[in-house]
Amino acid sequence: MNTTHEPEPTPIVEFRNASVRFGTFTAIQEISFRILDKPDHGEFITIIGPSGCGKSTLLNLIAGFLKPSEGDVMVRGEPVLGPGRDRGMIFQQYSSFPNLTFLQNVMFGLEINNLEDSRASRQRRAESVLEQVALTAHMHKYPHELSGGQQQRVAIARSLVMEPQILLMDEPFSALDEPTRLEMQELIVQLWHRIKPTILCVTHNVTEAVYLGERVWIFSHAPGQIAYDISDMIPNSVGIPPLAAQEQADFKNAVLAVTEAFRRVSEN
Repeated sequence: MNTTHEPEPTPIVEFRNASVRFGTFTAIQEISFRILDKPDHGEFITIIGPSGCGKSTLLNLIAGFLKPSEGDVMVRGEPVLGPGRDRGMIFQQYSSFPNLTFLQNVMFGLEINNLEDSRASRQRRAESVLEQVALTAHMHKYPHELSGGQQQRVAIARSLVMEPQILLMDEPFSALDEPTRLEMQELIVQLWHRIKPTILCVTHNVTEAVYLGERVWIFSHAPGQIAYDISDMIPNSVGIPPLAAQEQADFKNAVLAVTEAFRRVSEN
């Protein structure tokens, strides 16, 4: 009998007993997980938890902005030694260069990394991504001329134009008004479905976590650990506007379950 087994694929992200300390404060402690690199399908994981529990620290480790005090952080089987263009980061605050147009902002990463064989090629690539985030009509405007939602679209475009395998989002919509926030939630789900990167997104909003993610991680109080990893009951939101999704019974059940798990974590 043939007992040959296919080798397990290298995880796109792996933590091995990773801990981070800032002086006497331990932000995260001995976190271990593996996110598989699925063919043509990056996972979308949303992360919630009490304030100060290490959610942003986890993103910063993957991005290469921090190094673990102990343990290992791996991307595609290699230790993370610093930032790289295979990982994109979208922050809570708008991060566009104020002296550059939106098109120039999106082209910036291509130019400093000398990607594409000409400036014209870089411009075409940037224009294509701006079209995906519905900003073609505004590409020659400056950040101060447009709304917060439009500026956050530029931040998304700046990351996507580099074609990252991993997209990290740290409360990217928390500074937006509610209608714009819902619009951006739907946009990021559409882009994830179309481009298929692995996404990890920190949020404080349970409803947003359930809508965006196909897995929801709930962190414990610091020193942070993954107390819950909920996936089986998270409904598919692709192609469904956020308000319509919130009216569906399976979505409401998922929100209740995640809220109850979050409550148990918060009380411990």
